Amino acid sequence: MSLERPDTDEAAIERTPDELEALLGDLVVKRDDHLNAPGFVIRPDTVQETLSTLKQQAGYDHLSVVSAQEYENRYESIYHLKKYDDPTQEVSVVVPADKDDPVSESAEPVFRTADWHEREAYDLIGIDYDGHPDLRRILLPETWQGHPLSMDYDKDRPQIATLPEHANPLQEHHKDSESDTMFLNIGPHHPATHGVLHLKTVLDGEQVVDVEPDIGYLHRSEEQMAQSGTYRHQIMPYPDRWDYISAGLLNEWAYARAAEDLAEIEVPEYAQVIRTMGAEMCRIAAHMLALATFALDVNGDFTATFMYAINDRERVQDLLEDLTGQRLMFNYFRLGGVVWDLPEPREEFFSKTRDFLDQLPESVEEYHNLVTSNEIFQMRTIDTGILPPDIAKNYGATGPVARGSGVDYDLRRDDPYGYYDELDWDVVTEDGCDNFSRLLVRMREVEESAKIIEQCVDLLEDWPEDERNIQANVPRTLRPDDDAEIYRAVEAAKGELGIYIRSDGTDKPARFKIRSPCFSNLQTLPEMANGEYIPDVIAALGSLDIVLGEVDR
Repeated sequence: MSLERPDTDEAAIERTPDELEALLGDLVVKRDDHLNAPGFVIRPDTVQETLSTLKQQAGYDHLSVVSAQEYENRYESIYHLKKYDDPTQEVSVVVPADKDDPVSESAEPVFRTADWHEREAYDLIGIDYDGHPDLRRILLPETWQGHPLSMDYDKDRPQIATLPEHANPLQEHHKDSESDTMFLNIGPHHPATHGVLHLKTVLDGEQVVDVEPDIGYLHRSEEQMAQSGTYRHQIMPYPDRWDYISAGLLNEWAYARAAEDLAEIEVPEYAQVIRTMGAEMCRIAAHMLALATFALDVNGDFTATFMYAINDRERVQDLLEDLTGQRLMFNYFRLGGVVWDLPEPREEFFSKTRDFLDQLPESVEEYHNLVTSNEIFQMRTIDTGILPPDIAKNYGATGPVARGSGVDYDLRRDDPYGYYDELDWDVVTEDGCDNFSRLLVRMREVEESAKIIEQCVDLLEDWPEDERNIQANVPRTLRPDDDAEIYRAVEAAKGELGIYIRSDGTDKPARFKIRSPCFSNLQTLPEMANGEYIPDVIAALGSLDIVLGEVDR
């Protein structure tokens, strides 16, 4: 099998919850175990010491997400930690803050991931993170009054969003007799920003000395809408709209995995194979679009590479339309399985799928001739947008962005779900750490996805008719236990897509938090762009393959 992990170092050795509690010692106030991980409640002034201990001495080097919420008697931040070497080893660090003065120590000095995540918690909930290097709003304008997810928020209060002049944040530091700086706005209304993204860029001559992604233009309250829906019926249509371009079934699986584990629902094996096949079709569609838009960003190549890749993407969309009845917003998964079986006649669907898989190697070879062998493309992407593996990990980068920096991390193998651990395929990594490597990872992953789909088709073709169970027997109304908490993730096309849910004993979540891979990956852009030229910034941004609907949620 190709799914074996390499040997891990001593820091990755699994510790029991009691051993972790002993390691943390007096830092632990009490235990608050979650369904997926042991949880430790700590004081709000010991965040950095606690996380540093877990990172340096226990190997928890991946801060997946920071969840935050307000209760009747307190505020609370939760740091969900994993290991890049083994993401099945998880721990939750729970940090309560005073109701009247919600101040908690920032985790940013330990994990750069916490920068944007804590800013979001401050923006929407109102927790003040002491020691944060840049604690200000991230999704809402600076002039916004109140915090929308706090209990006392007045949604009817008039808001005035001013348009302040843009000041050059590095003017005094870089203006001297030999150099000068210029502030440059890139976006938000520009196709190269891959959505409504504003890059505040500072140039020293022709080189970038600072770039700040300015997000929040597309906030659509997806988490709040999920909190307003019932587990069983009303939430599932929303995930298709997070990464609305091509990752619908992958998004649906993230919610399904969290809710099914929360409600202890066992998905039939037949439905798992269908899910795996559909998810990999979505991955190919996503990577084809990433290839198309990246070539357009770097080469301005619309007629050849862009349209060729879109043509192959459309063929995948045809298969997904046959399977789900939709081309973009699939709404095909259900808690406990899928909504219906494969389309009839089955032989025709299998034949159409095999025809696509048969021509795919020739298409991939053609893309290598058009793109990766192109001298101009190589000059624009090789050794530009450098993201070293240690920095990628510190920012919580995942998916092709991390694997393009040699980080061997893929939840399909490392935290198996669906039918992946029964199939033969390889995790793709590249060691170049540059824009070129991130594209190569996606192109090679298309071939691995094709291998997975082919094996799923073989299995489904021979599956006994009387054993084709597409759904588990799920109660009409789901009411998980009061105050149960879980974090579950899947390997989406762009990286780790995770869902945190806290239940309150009703049929709706009390808290629903989306861990967007694009959100964490976009944080790495300054690391990749500073010291480069403006065209390299565009290439670096394109290599991240972000969708702003998922960044802003």
